[in-house]
Amino acid sequence: MFTGIVSAKAPVAAFTRRAGGARLSLRPPAGWEDVKAGESVAVSGVCLTVLPGRTGEPIRFDLSPETLSRSTLGSLAKGKNVNLERALSAGDRFGGHVVAGHVDATTPVTRIVREADFWTVSFALGPAWARYVVEKGSISLDGISLTIASLRDGEFDVAVIPHTWEVTTLGERAAGDLVNVEVDVLAKYVERMLEGRLGSSSKDARLRELLSS
Repeated sequence: MFTGIVSAKAPVAAFTRRAGGARLSLRPPAGWEDVKAGESVAVSGVCLTVLPGRTGEPIRFDLSPETLSRSTLGSLAKGKNVNLERALSAGDRFGGHVVAGHVDATTPVTRIVREADFWTVSFALGPAWARYVVEKGSISLDGISLTIASLRDGEFDVAVIPHTWEVTTLGERAAGDLVNVEVDVLAKYVERMLEGRLGSSSKDARLRELLSS
């Protein structure tokens, strides 16, 4: 499990397609010398497993066809930066929100507006996951825990502070760029629980219809 608090950016050392999937190698950032094989790492919001390797060498991951089709990782190239977060340890501070590292979709940046030292970044709101997005709720974009500042038909905004702009890949984005989206998993559980408790009344039928829309 992750919290969407990015601890580092890292450049791609190599990206190689292989047998339907791919192998990703990243240059380890400072402080990551103790990363071990089998450890889970969120790479721009995608939970990946560290492969065996030696200290000081690039950190390597295998990417499945599902990961390549569902996320933006299939478009990576040497030198491109990704966001990194290690899995939460017992006793760690919980600074963001619950992030599983299971990407729901990708969505494009629609607009970036700078106001003094702050930014408002707008994204397209996909119809398949729009029902999980609420104003002032949480969302993970490229592995970054962000708060939805405003919500419109087909679009939403997030407000970005200077620190987030500098230490994550958001500062490298432009209109049209795709980002990985993971909606708040708690909303999915609530929806599932409500579906299981609905009866056959007309009121319940209407609620079931709303949940599936």
